[in-house]
Amino acid sequence: MKIESLTNIHVKHWVKLREKKYRDESGLFLIEGDHLLNEALQKGVVKEIVSNDSSWKKENIPFYEVTPAILKKISHQISSTKVVAVCEKVKEKTIKGNICILDCIQDPGNLGTIIRSCVAFGIDTLVVSQDTVDVYNEKVIRASEGLFFHLNIVRKNLPLFLEEIKKDDYLLLGTDVKNGKCLESIEINKKYAILMGNEGKGVQKALASKCNEMVNISMSNSCESLNVAVATSIILYSLNNRKKALK
Repeated sequence: MKIESLTNIHVKHWVKLREKKYRDESGLFLIEGDHLLNEALQKGVVKEIVSNDSSWKKENIPFYEVTPAILKKISHQISSTKVVAVCEKVKEKTIKGNICILDCIQDPGNLGTIIRSCVAFGIDTLVVSQDTVDVYNEKVIRASEGLFFHLNIVRKNLPLFLEEIKKDDYLLLGTDVKNGKCLESIEINKKYAILMGNEGKGVQKALASKCNEMVNISMSNSCESLNVAVATSIILYSLNNRKKALK
């Protein structure tokens, strides 16, 4: 189908998908660019493809040929994009293996970076709190560099969830820059879950009280704290290396 009008009903639908409310209602979200599209095609979640280039047509997937003006209207990117796709939200899977838990992460760039680190360093499931930034925010997906599709991501009520995983024999670690134990001093002999806190406030006290241990990263006295995405990456790297050493 070819669309040229900015007021077309399909265009209005795609524009609405830039809003969290409409993504939640429809169960759909947008991705942009060939890399993310290829990842989504492999995952089997692409519902529609929108482009001004017919070479992006795929068998059994509705294709809409549109003008550059329409692509610009539905795109988040400043520079022109060649292809946009409408995808259905990825279904949550059963939680197993090692877990990373995020308490009220607000910056989409941080969440996207954490997703990449989870995939790189042996995390099976990323659990985000109800007040963490929307996983389907365009900036989160773009910052994840497509690894968004390689991780089981679930949204949970954290106080309840932490109680559940402790019953399932997880070692639950929280982070505390000032009073936590050195991460390397903690014995890791079973599956673990690491709880990372909000960019400005850290882990909530109510959640910290549920952890088996609070840990921190050894670093220079000249540095008070690290960006949460950087800290998460370092911790996951360390835990993953120690897990390998146990095998």
